[in-house]
Amino acid sequence: MSVKWEKKGTNDGELTFEISTDKINEGLDQAFNRQKKNINVPGFRKGKVSRAVFNKMYGEESLYQDALNILLPEAYSSAIQEAAIEPVDQPEINVESMAKDHPWVIKAVVSVKPEVKLGDYKGLSVPKQNTRVYQKDIEAELDKKREQQAELVLKEDKAAENGDTVVIDFDGYVDGDQFDGGKADNYSLELGSGSFIPGFEDQLVGHKAGDDVDVKVTFPEDYQAKELAGKDATFKVQIHEVKSKELPELDDDFAKDVDEDVDTLDELKDKIKEQLKEDKKAAAHDAIEDAALTQAVDNAEVKDIPQAMLDDDVQRQMDQYLAGMQQQGINADMYYQLTGTSEEDLKKQFVDGAERRVKTNLVLEAIVEAEKIEPSEDDVAEEVKGLAQEYGMEETAIRNALTDDMLKHDIAIKKALDIIDDSAKQDAKAKEDSDKK
Repeated sequence: MSVKWEKKGTNDGELTFEISTDKINEGLDQAFNRQKKNINVPGFRKGKVSRAVFNKMYGEESLYQDALNILLPEAYSSAIQEAAIEPVDQPEINVESMAKDHPWVIKAVVSVKPEVKLGDYKGLSVPKQNTRVYQKDIEAELDKKREQQAELVLKEDKAAENGDTVVIDFDGYVDGDQFDGGKADNYSLELGSGSFIPGFEDQLVGHKAGDDVDVKVTFPEDYQAKELAGKDATFKVQIHEVKSKELPELDDDFAKDVDEDVDTLDELKDKIKEQLKEDKKAAAHDAIEDAALTQAVDNAEVKDIPQAMLDDDVQRQMDQYLAGMQQQGINADMYYQLTGTSEEDLKKQFVDGAERRVKTNLVLEAIVEAEKIEPSEDDVAEEVKGLAQEYGMEETAIRNALTDDMLKHDIAIKKALDIIDDSAKQDAKAKEDSDKK
């Protein structure tokens, strides 16, 4: 195949290639066999007309467009392989020549993946991470567990305080009229939780069970219900009960209630300490990776990322986000209705970071190439096993869903990340410099 690639811009060019006469004849045969099924010619049964008769009646040129449609995908794919380019968008195809008994000449305007000029990506200095577990960390975790085990106890004839839970009826009015969603009975509200409109909970502090309170608030300007945004409202509130949290004693019984695998509070503390160590190590690893990757990407040069790559990234982010919603039983239409947004609003959320995400992926792919990373079949098998465990699926299902090329690409990217963060050096001065920014 005759192939010529000529760059016209930073990431655009013109790919010229030919389709040989042998291939053309194969395509014409296929096109004829498809068309003759629907042709009625006197003297022939439907679909049985000969090629010679067809050519005489309609002309062989009538098959050219169908033949080109049949041949073009494979011819284009072979041409980009021979030219060693990586298109990132659908090409603009132009037919230069379809002369009889000669190769057909095709030109394609193509956007290709940008070239990446790597900078430093090994041995980068990153802020030093503190993985030490302090006594206050253990105590904070114990406090969380006590909060989780807390019981609500009725406060008799005592005023509500922040942290207490009140059981209330409320009825909201704007301009003297009730509004939708502004009424509820026997609603449990934790004061200080920030669950309600700013100012609502504060006005119930200091009141007792049996009190009637007129709570006056102003809806935020960006309130979801646009008809209420920025408006003053009055809620007529009746307090039925005031309850306070009663925390359990910090003793061995508490420890056994929290974790059936321990018998004493000291054992629980030791277990919490070990878990916090693991959590801090994982957080430190992530922080080092993020800091080193950020530098590696900043140190690289990538010119004029094609718009098609940015659009693909945004669409992929949207698809992943909506897939997560779908797993919670919320489809796209329901999501937009619940949030009062549109598809365009969701798209805007991901547009700002698209260029950075695409550049990051391009840099990692360039490192894969520079380091000649080639995942083995054992790597693929291990990746499949890990994905199956993570998603609770059979390994065969993972294999059916993902091709080896997709798996090897993801593995190679992970190995490139490992090269960046494993070689990174923690530096206390880097931490200080980071804090000053």
